Amino acid sequence: MSRASDRTHCAQSELVCAYALHALPARDVAAIEAHVASCAQCRQELQAMRPVVDSFSSWPTDVLRPAPSLQARLARRIAEEAGGKPVLPSARKWQEPEWEQVAPGISCKLLATDTKKHIISMLVRLAPGAAYPPHTHAGVEELHLLDGELWIDDRKLYPGDYNRGEPGTGDKRVWSETGCTCVLITSTLDVLR
Repeated sequence: MSRASDRTHCAQSELVCAYALHALPARDVAAIEAHVASCAQCRQELQAMRPVVDSFSSWPTDVLRPAPSLQARLARRIAEEAGGKPVLPSARKWQEPEWEQVAPGISCKLLATDTKKHIISMLVRLAPGAAYPPHTHAGVEELHLLDGELWIDDRKLYPGDYNRGEPGTGDKRVWSETGCTCVLITSTLDVLR
């Protein structure tokens, strides 16, 4: 980074990034909000980050934070160097959801729901030979196959494959010969046929 860009870079920009990711300690939120209101550069940076952060809206916010053990080690190290007391992280509040059987051979683990945007993200597991009912996508559907094999109409997916369904399109046949697990982000307004 050049010296000229150092002079135009706001010292609060890292805290603004943490604020945008909802990773800023609650005690610092009001100060950063006041700063953003008075700093055009930080306000512009926050606006530029919003679409990226909004794409994470269906993720639990704890995914974006370091593990409590790492936070504790960092707090102790900072306290040693600064000569103060460590500010330790609070206990994690998010607990991993349980698998729930939603239909014969189909289990889901709900990760997050955005009721305003009608978006749901979940892990979906199909048993060998199980099929998902034909459906029409009310919004964008994103599927990332983690393990097994999955057929979506005439396309066979393998671990690591990604499938995107646009609003208004549909899948006539979704099934797995081997069984599979996938990450699915879809609309709660999808229409089953």
